[in-house]
Amino acid sequence: MSTRVETLEFQAEARQLLHLMVHSMYSNKDIFLRELVSNASDALDKLRLETLVNKDLGADASDLHIAIEVDQEQRTLTVRDNGIGMSRDEVVQLIGTIAKSGTAELLQQMRESKDAIASQDLIGQFGVGFYSSFMVADRVLLLTRRAGEGQATRWESGGDGTYTIETVDGAPQGTAVTLHLKPENTEDHLFDYAAEHKIKEIVKRYSDFIAWPIRMDVEHSGDDGETTRETETLNSMKALWARPRDEVNEDEYKEFYKHVSHDWNDPLSTIHMKAEGTFEYEALLFIPDHAPFDLFMRGAKRGVQLYVKRVFIMDDCEALMPEYLRFVKGVVDAQDLSLNVSRELLQQDRQIQMMRRRLVKKVLGTVKDLMATNTEGYLTFWQAFGRAVKEGLLSDFENQSAILDIVSFPSTSDPEQVVSLRQYIDRMKDGQQDIYYVTGESRSMIENSPHMEAFQAKGYEVLLLIDPVDEMWVETVHEYDGKALKSIAKGQVDLDTVDEEKDKDREAATEQRKKDFADLLSWMATKLGDEVKEVRLSTRLTTSPACLVGDAQDVTPTLEKMYRAMGHEVPPIKRILELNPTHPLVTGLREAHTARGDDAALAETTELLHGMALLAEGGELGDPSRFTRLLAGRLASTL
Repeated sequence: MSTRVETLEFQAEARQLLHLMVHSMYSNKDIFLRELVSNASDALDKLRLETLVNKDLGADASDLHIAIEVDQEQRTLTVRDNGIGMSRDEVVQLIGTIAKSGTAELLQQMRESKDAIASQDLIGQFGVGFYSSFMVADRVLLLTRRAGEGQATRWESGGDGTYTIETVDGAPQGTAVTLHLKPENTEDHLFDYAAEHKIKEIVKRYSDFIAWPIRMDVEHSGDDGETTRETETLNSMKALWARPRDEVNEDEYKEFYKHVSHDWNDPLSTIHMKAEGTFEYEALLFIPDHAPFDLFMRGAKRGVQLYVKRVFIMDDCEALMPEYLRFVKGVVDAQDLSLNVSRELLQQDRQIQMMRRRLVKKVLGTVKDLMATNTEGYLTFWQAFGRAVKEGLLSDFENQSAILDIVSFPSTSDPEQVVSLRQYIDRMKDGQQDIYYVTGESRSMIENSPHMEAFQAKGYEVLLLIDPVDEMWVETVHEYDGKALKSIAKGQVDLDTVDEEKDKDREAATEQRKKDFADLLSWMATKLGDEVKEVRLSTRLTTSPACLVGDAQDVTPTLEKMYRAMGHEVPPIKRILELNPTHPLVTGLREAHTARGDDAALAETTELLHGMALLAEGGELGDPSRFTRLLAGRLASTL
């Protein structure tokens, strides 16, 4: 008996993904079986845990396993498990739609990718799972009954944008996915997935480490020539993380990573560790070679899988890995935790906190080793995850120095390379005491900033901090290895004190210049009193007439803007206007002020000078129309 038969449409993004999978040029179609087996394994993990914490579930957990059934005549392949199963609502939610923000943008990238290899990488970023079935099947049927419920759900689709769903009776507990395989001789189907030897080969390659038995009835020929069918377990069921490192090969690590991450690429780095002592645990962690599309999306899942004595406890255990390392994938298997521990209790558990500390140190140490031994691998890591790692400078004070050891930045030294803080210190000029940096929205904007002029002229390397998080962490990190981090856009700068002794003649010239400009500076400070807190002569300018700088403890304009965007009340911060005493505009302004005193034309020029300095650093004018009107008037007067 069946009831409530419905024909529904896939969510728009799901339809597009189905189309991509049906017409995929992906060469390794074998992964569809890996994905279905992984889903079945997850269902068995969840049922085992549910029966341990819910004695009234009424589910049979006596022989949990995965069964693969092949019908060569009908050309069907079924992957069956007796795990947790799904309710009707869960089928609609998990299979009929893709409830992930950012899916539309990812699919747009896939559609626009003309390169087959690039398209594979994009598909791999998504972790398509169930949808990969349509690479090898022209019709897929799913029958599932959730443990503890009486009725089951039957779902079917040909990958054409719609699916049927109905409630049925009499189905066993768990989930069965039946693929009606495409004809063997079609151009896009290179292998016969109805052949037993092919199924055995795929399971051995991709799913040998699955903790549950994967069974299949296999044909055997006897000595008398007669054939019989026997049930055979296709996988070894050895937990990879529990095996000695010298007994695991790289291919096994790679396939296990793909199992836990649903990534199609190989990991960048593997971390296999075992801790013994007051409490014991084993961990197998992986650093991916690319960032997931949702790395910076709010609400994205993060954390590693938690097991207790080989019993699956939860996915995405956030308590074991800080948010700035949210890209790390893998498994942690503890020996002494409770099987029904909650996420809330994990946050307070002392053993979890100790494991977290050790895991974090191991991950950061692995990246540091990568930095020292594999430059290309480190650059791949930093390009993918550098922005996330720098968040740790704001949140993980215990490991702040270790994070500083692995961060890198673009600099004025080489437009094609990034530089670590250690490398920067190693190539500092003789006598240089500080690590110079500047923050901004883009490299081009920073490189053309007036703040850079004296540093470029004297050959000092400057770190270019262009990520939004850079604006924040530099407010809390003040030095590295005894060298102060100094913003070139804040405080006083006198590079002559770094590379040469001030002689008496230069001191005298400086003092005389201050006297010569004293009246002008005082007058300009009065005229711009609502905009700036001081007007002074600059030692950082060589070609520009003026620039705006902050006091050493002031927040930057960009950070001020970020705080306001987050809803924080920030009092307006007045800047310091610095003048280049050798620029013709500034010397002309001084001469005119000496000759004429206070007049409207000089006041307008002063206002324009301030506006120019604001624009030069990428700031916003308070009254753009007035600035344009004044500028047009001053230009017209020169004709």
